[in-house]
Amino acid sequence: MPKQNRVLPTGEIVALTERGGFMGNRGVLHDDAGRLGTRRWTHRRWICCRLSFRGRQRQVMAPGAYTELFFLDEAVALAAGHRPCAECRRAAYDAYRAAWERAHGQAARADEIDRELHRDRLLPNRGQRRLTAEAGRLPDGTFILHCGRPVLLTAGRAYSFCPGGYEVTERPSPRTPVKVLTPASSLAVLAAGYHPELHRTAAV
Repeated sequence: MPKQNRVLPTGEIVALTERGGFMGNRGVLHDDAGRLGTRRWTHRRWICCRLSFRGRQRQVMAPGAYTELFFLDEAVALAAGHRPCAECRRAAYDAYRAAWERAHGQAARADEIDRELHRDRLLPNRGQRRLTAEAGRLPDGTFILHCGRPVLLTAGRAYSFCPGGYEVTERPSPRTPVKVLTPASSLAVLAAGYHPELHRTAAV
């Protein structure tokens, strides 16, 4: 029976058999039996990690330990409101922060990034905050809702999200208004040149 720890681009945390290519952390969200409760975070530092690092071994959803969350790829993690981990993905974090600073015109520390991300990813009712923008103005790596499904835009193409990978789909016309899943602050980072790691099914 799969655990409820797979994160979708729309922000839901669901139970799927597919593992995913990245792991995330938002704090302890499960009980001692490994069941997810009503909380979806316990701190603002939502990070995206490698699946393996320095030989560390973890029991998934161990009592009292942080809840391991999983994403198909980094674009999904960004859409769900996460950013690269500064420890296990230091090069990616440095690239993300450099793009953040280019986008905002000033230096930023991790706490400042996390505070702004937290504001941009959530509504007051704790639902996912979604922007509206013209499809043609969105940078590569952005997730949108199109025909009711999460869709990744990259390299002039559109890919419909599936639990095990992507399927090519029709890209919206450039002037079509679409709902954007990727938070505004990460959207600016993508526009400033950050390139998330994508699943092989979205390779071009």
